[in-house]
Amino acid sequence: MGTKKINFIKNYSSILLLLGGIIAGSILGLVFGKDVEIIKPLGDIFLNLLFTAIIPLIFFTITSSIANLEKTEKLGRLFVVMIAVFLGTLLISAIVMIIAVYLFPIHQNIIVSKVPLENIATGNVGDQIAQLLTTNDFYELLSRKSMLALIIFSFLIGFATLQSGEKGNAFRSFLDSGNEVMKQLLNMIMKLAPIGLGAYFAYQVSFYGPQLFGVYAKPLGIYYGACIFYFFVFFSLYSLIAGGKRAFVVFWSNNVTPALTAIGTCSSIATIPANLLAAEKMKIPAHVRNVVIPLGAPLHKDGSSMSSILKITVLFTMFGKDFTEPSTILLALGITVIVSIVEGGIPNGGYIGEVLAITVYGLPMAEALPVAMILGTLVDPIATLLNANGDVISSMMVSRFSEKTKW
Repeated sequence: MGTKKINFIKNYSSILLLLGGIIAGSILGLVFGKDVEIIKPLGDIFLNLLFTAIIPLIFFTITSSIANLEKTEKLGRLFVVMIAVFLGTLLISAIVMIIAVYLFPIHQNIIVSKVPLENIATGNVGDQIAQLLTTNDFYELLSRKSMLALIIFSFLIGFATLQSGEKGNAFRSFLDSGNEVMKQLLNMIMKLAPIGLGAYFAYQVSFYGPQLFGVYAKPLGIYYGACIFYFFVFFSLYSLIAGGKRAFVVFWSNNVTPALTAIGTCSSIATIPANLLAAEKMKIPAHVRNVVIPLGAPLHKDGSSMSSILKITVLFTMFGKDFTEPSTILLALGITVIVSIVEGGIPNGGYIGEVLAITVYGLPMAEALPVAMILGTLVDPIATLLNANGDVISSMMVSRFSEKTKW
């Protein structure tokens, strides 16, 4: 009995410490309110370390994975399966949210609050696509705001190394070594997670808590309820699809740290390190996890898909428009897919999705955008949970369908 107790503490010590830090931080936020801002820098330091490590992490994980592939056909099959899984889960999450707002209709007036608006980038579609996929200088790749451009560049470097054959062996060894170094660095940074996430939770509870009980209470209640249902029910279903009962146990036994990191940081990108560590423990093949998880952070967002439906529903209620038309629903599903692709992975990053929805449906921007922004901010923690955790469960399904992995 004593040995079992020791093994349990050893195996779950990091999770127990993380939970302890988050619970302590939440209590401090509730008790001391705005005064907990004094410890917020501890959370900022932890998050800044993660963000600093993200760029080299993504570069080395993607390039080394592709450079070590034996056959380029394997990558093609991997991409096809990955896109199918991403699109499938996005549409399923949106449909779950549509059902939720039909079962629990929103009938209330939303107060239009005056909030500072972000500067929305303007320009024609071609320019925006070019800026999304590439940068005009190398140093701009070193910013997490250019995440998709960095991922594409990393893929190209990996392919170039693969095509170089024996002459590229030295560079391939460098990529493998860099990948291992970054894994060790992330292990070091994650040891600070209990303190960093505890401080961040304290700030979030003190800052956002009062707003959750105002006029946005019902939409938020519907959203959080639907997300919790989707998280436990559908992620469990996805894990069973990925490998039956064994995969179910493997996923939920290794999912705590990524889930808490996502909620605490409100950032899909900041959760990449925890996701990669969890995926390694789940025995997901390296070339699968090192491609699906970094690429999923900017492109695959189940939580954003659901929040997009919520925002459209609330805005339609505000302006007395009917959301039950089939064409309206189909258009909403299309918008959710686009929003998932173009939104950034940083906390509250960008309101392109809101602007797109408001413009497409012809709603007044001045009145509609502040409401959409406030909702986006308040749903951010659990939306990030689904966004980031969805990458882990997707990597399990991709591994199952492309590599026939069995747990």
